[in-house]
Amino acid sequence: MNSSENEKLQIAIATGGQNDQDSWKRSLRTVEHADNLGMHSVWLPEGHFRVGATASPLPILAAFANRTKQIRLATTSILLPIHHPLRVAAEVATLDTLSGGRVIVGLGRGFQTPVFQGFGINQNSKRDRFDEALDIILTAWSGNSFKLDGTYYPSLEGKSVRVALKPLQKPHPPLVVAAFGPKGLKQAADRSLPYLASPLETLPVLTENYAIWKKHLKSPIPTGSLRAPVMRTLFVSENKHLVKRVATALENDAMRPKAKAPAALARAASGNMDERTLVGGVDEVVESLNIYRKALDMDLLVARAHPPGANQAECENSLELLVNKVAPAVRSN
Repeated sequence: MNSSENEKLQIAIATGGQNDQDSWKRSLRTVEHADNLGMHSVWLPEGHFRVGATASPLPILAAFANRTKQIRLATTSILLPIHHPLRVAAEVATLDTLSGGRVIVGLGRGFQTPVFQGFGINQNSKRDRFDEALDIILTAWSGNSFKLDGTYYPSLEGKSVRVALKPLQKPHPPLVVAAFGPKGLKQAADRSLPYLASPLETLPVLTENYAIWKKHLKSPIPTGSLRAPVMRTLFVSENKHLVKRVATALENDAMRPKAKAPAALARAASGNMDERTLVGGVDEVVESLNIYRKALDMDLLVARAHPPGANQAECENSLELLVNKVAPAVRSN
């Protein structure tokens, strides 16, 4: 589980929360820029029934695939309990084939009650639905015919089904599980899958979570999987006035009322802003990332692409500094 001596920290971006055509154009431009910089991946969440929520991340990633050449296309959390798993299996396989095998599948259970209410799902069943759906998806990607005989997704009259298109990556795209509480961490560990933490969590909370995950890990994670992807709100600039402007904007953003969150996430979000964001000059950010690297064996940093308080050019410059100055200076272990 330790990073190799010469392994470099991979850099990715997270985008989403777009409200209109212009903001999606901004995201497309940012993703093209990230692709040209050689960044590892772009990550999109799934959300519903609120302004800026990304209801359909897979079609958006398909648009990104059309405008890029090498960057990997990732979901932070397809919400399995509210979807039919055969639809998820088919759409992911389509995107993986379309993109030339660039997909990473982040999976989640969801926590917002209005989402479950809107889709007519009993929230108490979300973990069982998650497990049943993931089993179906993995079986579907084998290309074999099979019967749906579970509790939540049975087929009528026990008929066999088969998803015709398999993912290009074998046996399937890399999987990660979005988690922030003990139950979610254990669910990921039971599957021997890496977990992706909420960007709200402070380093002490992340350290505690990784200890829980490792304790319950059934077997080594699959070869080729991410080991410890960490999502952070991050901004790099040598302009002290700009750094202060972004830090102030982040503080103001954090003060906005948020949807009611479960206890584990509320606890994670209770830390000070500077304990869960990385905003500063190159040397400051390198120093902070060295601490993360040592504590978590982090192999992928997923940086928020458009932090508040910075315009498009300033965000692009931050990404350039992150790739060209920060990442090379971060220690390998």
